[in-house]
Order: sequence, then structure tokens, then C-alpha cells
Amino acid sequence: MRSKSFASLILPLVVLMVPRLLPAQDADLVDAAKKEGGKVVVYGSIENDTMDLIAAAFQRKTGITVEFWRAASTKVMDRVLGESRTGKPLYDVVLTITPPMEFMFREGALGKYDSMAARAFPKEVIHPDLGPSYRNSIIGIVYHAGVIKPAEAPKSLEDLLKPQFRGKVVMPDASQHTTTAQWLASLHKVLGTKEKAEKFIRDLAATKPLLVSSLTPAGERITTGETPIGIAFLKNVVFYGKKGIPLDYVRLGKFMGDGNAVALGSKPPHPGAGKAFLEFFLGEEGLKIMAGVGEFVTRKGIYPPLPDADKIELVEMIDMDKKAYAEKMAEYRKIFLQR
Repeated sequence: MRSKSFASLILPLVVLMVPRLLPAQDADLVDAAKKEGGKVVVYGSIENDTMDLIAAAFQRKTGITVEFWRAASTKVMDRVLGESRTGKPLYDVVLTITPPMEFMFREGALGKYDSMAARAFPKEVIHPDLGPSYRNSIIGIVYHAGVIKPAEAPKSLEDLLKPQFRGKVVMPDASQHTTTAQWLASLHKVLGTKEKAEKFIRDLAATKPLLVSSLTPAGERITTGETPIGIAFLKNVVFYGKKGIPLDYVRLGKFMGDGNAVALGSKPPHPGAGKAFLEFFLGEEGLKIMAGVGEFVTRKGIYPPLPDADKIELVEMIDMDKKAYAEKMAEYRKIFLQR
């Protein structure tokens, strides 16, 4: 895999823009959705506050309501596969990080949909089965700048191990959370060698960080100031900054993250509403809403208002199959929980 500058994925749009929705297509999908009951059911891991903004804008435009069920990516996958195997799925649309989306597609729980909105994305972010990887969930060190002054904040990943941060760090439990397991397993790509990465992981565990269920509650805990620093999404800096909470992030230069995909279910109860939602979600209006709360969307010309976002170099995490996840999560259970 190769490193990619985030800026390279979001070059200013210099080609003819594809409309958010073709008028005829828009009308047809909305009419179909209203005949289906006027609602779309979405399962995903995007934050509720972000989905609330998207759902409100979508409803204003179409009159279609959004029923959203949110959980960590692993639980989203479990629920989708459970419903799919019964033959009576309740979901129309699923959105979460790419690896579980690929697994759900292979299991027949998701289907292909050739979205018009997808045509405005760079070719390099288009997945052959799932369409555009519409955002990158970038992970790094986030801290509460009202508790830890920027001059005292870490300057590197290794700085997180310093004695002054012991008992103040929060991170997701990698024995339960797949993305964090993948992030830890990929650290050699930014630290240089597997030996350095393995030592960092053991030393980090020795500091006894507070372990939470996923990256979203990690960000929430940082905002309280009780554990004022930790491993979390960079978007928290923007998202909570809008609420008056002074968060900042350590400028590491190279950051790892994961792509996120959105797809129609293979047997959606409301196919018209599902397609209409996908067009809006991947369209300019939907992605500007996401970027506005700090998301690193990949559609051309849309940027998050995060300081130094253009200097971030995104390093793709390693690919892991189901067996590799199980092995790594068992390894991290021993390192972090059985000391």
C-alpha cells in the first residue's frame, strides 16, 4: 500500500460537476419512496449528531424521514448479518468502515447501486462493489487544550508514554473494537519497524489507559477533562469545538485511518427511499454537512475546517481478514487486559 496525501484526494474540482440529483431521477425516487411509506432505515457507525443534521436536510428536501440505528462497526455488521440471514432484513442502507462493509457484501447482505452522485468522486476512492469511499476516519492523538496546554502536549506517538500522561489517556479496547485493532496492527507503517511498533504497544498498555468501547466514546471522554488525552478521531476537534470545547490534536504529519462506505441493502424494504438517501448522502449537500463537522470527505473540493488539514498525510492501514482480526484482538486482550 502507498501513502497518500489527504489533499491529493480532495483537489479543487476542475471538471464539470455532476448534479446532486437529476431532476427526473429525484422525482422518481421520491415518488417511489412515498409509495413505500416515506421513510428510509439506515444502520451505521457515523455519529448521531452528524446523522441528525443529514437526516433533517434530507427530509426538508424530500419529505422522507430517516430512522437511524447507530453502533460501533462490529455491532453494525453483526446486526446486518443477523437480519440478512433471517431473510427479512429491516435495513435499507448501511454505512460504516470499509472492511466490515466488504464482508457484508460478500455475505450477500449488501447490493450494488450505481449512484449518479458517485461520479463526482476521484476514481482512486471508488470501490468496485461498494462505490465511493466517501470519507476517511482519521485517527490520532486528541487532547483537551483547556487541561493540557499545547506547549505541554505530546509531539509524537512515543511522547504519549511520558509519566505526566499516565492515568490521563483514553483509547478504545482493541480486544473488542476492530478499527483500533487494525490501527495498532498497522503502527509499524508510521513508526518505521514492527519492533518499534510492538514495543510502543506494550509500553502503552503498561501506562494503564482507560479502555472504552470504540473511538466515539474515546472522544467523548476527552471532552470531560477527566482523561484529557487519547486515541480518537481528529474530527472531534471540529465537532466539539463547535460546542465550545477546546480540543486540539498532535501534528504527527503521518496519520492512519480507514475509509468508510455506504451501500444499499441487498433486499431493502424501501428501495426507492434507500436510493434517494444514497444520492443525497453522497451528493454535494450531504458531504458539505459532514465536512462542516470535521469529517474528511473525499469528494472533490470539499474540506473540513480543521487547522492544518491540508498538511495531513494519510497512510492506509493494513488489510486484515476475519482470522487476522481474531488473532490480533486476542493478542491485544492479553497485552492490555491480562497484565
